[in-house]
Amino acid sequence: MKVAIVSGGTKGIGKAICQILLDNGLKVYTSARNIDPNFTHQNLFQFASDLSTKQGVLDFSNFISNQETVVDILVNNVGVFMPGKLMDEEEGSFEIQINTNLASSYHLTRQTIAQIRKSQKPYIFNICSTASITPYLNGGSYCISKYAQLGFTKVLREELKEDNIKVSAVLPGATLTNSWAGTDLPKNRFSEPESIAKLLWTAYELSDTTVMEEIILRPVAGDI
Repeated sequence: MKVAIVSGGTKGIGKAICQILLDNGLKVYTSARNIDPNFTHQNLFQFASDLSTKQGVLDFSNFISNQETVVDILVNNVGVFMPGKLMDEEEGSFEIQINTNLASSYHLTRQTIAQIRKSQKPYIFNICSTASITPYLNGGSYCISKYAQLGFTKVLREELKEDNIKVSAVLPGATLTNSWAGTDLPKNRFSEPESIAKLLWTAYELSDTTVMEEIILRPVAGDI
């Protein structure tokens, strides 16, 4: 049975990704600050951890390494959005978003790469954002963190070519998740988490000689 890791997988995009991996027969390890007792499957293993801290990443990766020697798919999905302009956002917003959106991907990849290298079909997906390529007003430090995550993805892809490990950046636009809780905008102004998960699985199923380097998704009506 193939093994996948999905950080931040108990809601939104992460949960949809976990579900499609489970539906396709994978064993899935996922993290969240709080375990969701209603999200259950015989092949789903949740671990409570704060991946905005390096220790949280180490605890999660150690939990996995104690049970698995091979990892086939890593999805760096955990993230946080704190709106605000750079000169006006709350003190600490920069550090929180850099640590959660960027450092977690860096540390979790480094901690699991030995297991990923043992896979016959290894793949790393970094869930970035259209904010990785488009500076949004009120995006502030979130945009900085996501630009950096895309840069990390590109460097990682170049370094891992010799290992035949595929690396993709997934760049969703506005997606109907908890980040948009309370909005009065209609649902058709958003993409669905399930659409992102389906495209990720499509990328994984491509031939061994082909990789989707960047996957950009937006609502049909455009950015919000």
